[in-house]
Amino acid sequence: MSRGAAGAAGAAAAAGAVIAQAIKASGAIVEVDPQDFRSLVDRVEKPLVVVSQGGTFRKYYQYLSGVRGLIFFAKSTETLQFKGSTEVVQANKIWIPG
Repeated sequence: MSRGAAGAAGAAAAAGAVIAQAIKASGAIVEVDPQDFRSLVDRVEKPLVVVSQGGTFRKYYQYLSGVRGLIFFAKSTETLQFKGSTEVVQANKIWIPG
């Protein structure tokens, strides 16, 4: 194997290890439809939702929230509305491993 190929293989292995570590650190992330996400969040007494906006040509919103020890994720082309007691934190970016 040439040095270039060995370096590329090493870099790929390192990237895979970083992703695996991110998954271990974050635990399970459950992707749901936007309306199911809103319904889950609205059931919580004092919910916290993290939201980010992305998209170059087509705008979209990403949402994260913890419910009963699980992290729920949703992606929507429209802004989701939550009940008044919901604390919303604006993030620059949401990155989901894998």
